[in-house]
Amino acid sequence: MTENFWLINSNRSRVKRFSKNNQNKDKFFEYMFIDSGRILGVLGKEPPLMTTREELKVDKARDEWRKLIAQGWRRTKPVWEDY
Repeated sequence: MTENFWLINSNRSRVKRFSKNNQNKDKFFEYMFIDSGRILGVLGKEPPLMTTREELKVDKARDEWRKLIAQGWRRTKPVWEDY
């Protein structure tokens, strides 16, 4: 199982999951998936609606993490299970 890192925005309406792409075929670079979701209803009662998935090199994913933290996003516990 892949370790996931989660962020939630300040008004608790959107989440992002960062996870390493272990199926990557590139021998030179590591990649991470960034899954974005929208919270529907009460957080924790039902999983968020996944809206997008992007794949970035690890260094670009770290830059994105730092940018989101600077915008007020915070770490959170997992809000949906792996599929």
